Amino acid sequence: MTDEFKALGLSEPLLKAIHELHFKEPSDIQRQTIPLALAGKDIMGGSATGSGKTLAFGASIIEKAEKGKGVQALILTPTRELAEQVSQSLAHFSKFKNLHVTSVYGGVGMGPQVDSLQRSEIVVGTPGRILDHLRRGTLNLSNVKTLVLDEADRMLDMGFVEDVETIIKAAPQERQTLLFSATISQDIMHIAKRHMKNPVEVSVESYVDASKLEQIYYDVPNNVKFSLLVHLLKGEKGGLVMVFCNTRTNTDFVARNLKYSNIHALAIHGGLTQQKRNAILEQFHAQEVYVLVCTDVAARGLDIPDVSHVYNYDLPKNSKEYIHRIGRTARAGKEGKAISLVSQRDYENFRHVLEDSSLKIKAEDLPQVERAPMKIFERSGGRYDRDEREGGRGGYGGRRFGGGGGGGRYRGSRR
Repeated sequence: MTDEFKALGLSEPLLKAIHELHFKEPSDIQRQTIPLALAGKDIMGGSATGSGKTLAFGASIIEKAEKGKGVQALILTPTRELAEQVSQSLAHFSKFKNLHVTSVYGGVGMGPQVDSLQRSEIVVGTPGRILDHLRRGTLNLSNVKTLVLDEADRMLDMGFVEDVETIIKAAPQERQTLLFSATISQDIMHIAKRHMKNPVEVSVESYVDASKLEQIYYDVPNNVKFSLLVHLLKGEKGGLVMVFCNTRTNTDFVARNLKYSNIHALAIHGGLTQQKRNAILEQFHAQEVYVLVCTDVAARGLDIPDVSHVYNYDLPKNSKEYIHRIGRTARAGKEGKAISLVSQRDYENFRHVLEDSSLKIKAEDLPQVERAPMKIFERSGGRYDRDEREGGRGGYGGRRFGGGGGGGRYRGSRR
């Protein structure tokens, strides 16, 4: 098993850690990236979450890092959860070199981070908190040999471009830069031209196996949407389920009412404390909860294996976000299903999603659905809107929306 990793040029301490973690063979991104990174090349990698890119960029960092020589690698991530996830992975990979890895992000106290940074060789963090430490003088980048921009497209989408540029300029000019992104946009190319030296482009096939991913949608009246979700979830045979909503408010509303319908669900979004978010993820990873209701920002970068179904309770604004969502399932040879619940308020977004002709989303006939019990929970900042409460009058009377299950065409003009 470790022979294939050894052939990539890795040393015994790292190979021992890889063996302990039961890695069977290198992924495509690891095979392509590790030898180039060990050779000191700048790399621009097109690779999605779950493809093994943490080890792809982490291997060379661990091989080159020296204990007690200050911070030698900085990895920037868009979200707190991804920072924590990457730092934990790097800590496991580097355990036999006894390297210290620190994750820094907002929402928690600065004090413990400051103490940990003083003895760290590797730092993983979000742009905002990294900048805070730089301005306070509690993070020294003068010894950084490797700078990694992980999920660079998401960092730019979230408005971190100026922060990222400032951090890059604070790092030594003589360094190795590794950039990873699910998509390579013009903005990504701009950063590469400004801050990378003759980067080698590495790209792998999507980690989602399209042949094993079934994509369907239901054209559903507003006042039946939640009841349909309950009906479908109660028919699941097992596995982990992610339900995506566009707002924190709707995320809380859906999760609470799923629990009210005796479906074990939890919500995760940016409005929760970091401690609470970590606790929720631990329950989901341990399969103590089988439905995770989330926003795109909270879910971005989370590498959660064994997700069998992805539901779009709210439709994302474009095909790019849709692809990120459905990429949570049908991984590593496993089958998966993506289900979109398209009500009137989703028509415009769904039309934008369908602008990507590569997406094959089949219409399904709406089943007979019993009205799910619902409860209006108090929340700060006002009341839930009419659609969130399924406040439309009257029960479901067998109405059909959209085409049939044989690939019927979505009629986005019906609004």
